[in-house]
Amino acid sequence: MAITAAQVKQLRDMTGAGMMACKKALAAADGDMDKAVEVLREQGLAGAEKKAGRIAAEGVSFTKVADDRKSGVVVEVNAETDFVAKNAKFQNYVNEVAAQALTTTAQDIDAFLNEKWALNPERTVAQELSEEISIIGENMHIRRFQKLVQNDGFVQDYVHAGGRIGVILSVKSDVVNEAVEEMAKNVAMQIAALNPKYTSRAEVDQDFLAKETEILTEAARNEKPNAPEKVLNGMVMGRLNKELKEICLVDQVYVRAEDGKQTVQQYVDSVAKAQNAKIQLVTFVRFETGEGLEKKNENFAEEVAAQMKK
Repeated sequence: MAITAAQVKQLRDMTGAGMMACKKALAAADGDMDKAVEVLREQGLAGAEKKAGRIAAEGVSFTKVADDRKSGVVVEVNAETDFVAKNAKFQNYVNEVAAQALTTTAQDIDAFLNEKWALNPERTVAQELSEEISIIGENMHIRRFQKLVQNDGFVQDYVHAGGRIGVILSVKSDVVNEAVEEMAKNVAMQIAALNPKYTSRAEVDQDFLAKETEILTEAARNEKPNAPEKVLNGMVMGRLNKELKEICLVDQVYVRAEDGKQTVQQYVDSVAKAQNAKIQLVTFVRFETGEGLEKKNENFAEEVAAQMKK
């Protein structure tokens, strides 16, 4: 029988297993949900099925850079509570996930979950996750990962507030020394603090620019209905330029600038000149733990009391 996407989603929500594993289990069970759960349990993929429905929106975003600094990765692994997220065992597990993500050839999270766990090839990444859930006692998810490779320079990383934010930055440079690396670390900290959406204006989507221009033009007309088009265009371009300075990394004011005016690009250029180097900020990835996820709102005292009654 044909297995539907809705069935796969239901089984995944019930067990926490990967999408492909759920699809295969349903096929093996001829669509029977209970039998599919049994199949996953037999495979060690549903050891935490009772916990899978609980919201896991805490956790950490962790980074890892290769020894040669030519590649780096940032991963987000979620747990239910901040208490577990700060636990040494959980953080050690996330470190192991990051190490695997640094060398993986998987292109998405489902392929990653289905590959062999490097520290124990008899298990998949998903099976190891299920085992960790059983040990730690909370629902957990490997939510996402992203890699950067830079063969003509290096990858810089930065983790803020113990894993609340993780950043990796690709830097193209013909000189790599302490001063250039310090510059990259400062820029990575800027990314964590000011959350730019793009590296430069060249990355900004043209549809986004067109829509923003349309909105700003209409707002300008409402503000000054009798103004000539030249004045309106000037208002629109000024406001659009201000917005781009906020969302484009190289156009942002560098937070550590002594004069409060130097942009990130000007800061990079000053370091490049001092080191006689050619430096380009290529791209970056910024993960903020739990962004876009629903968080449960429970009274901690009530939660402890509920646990004591069990």
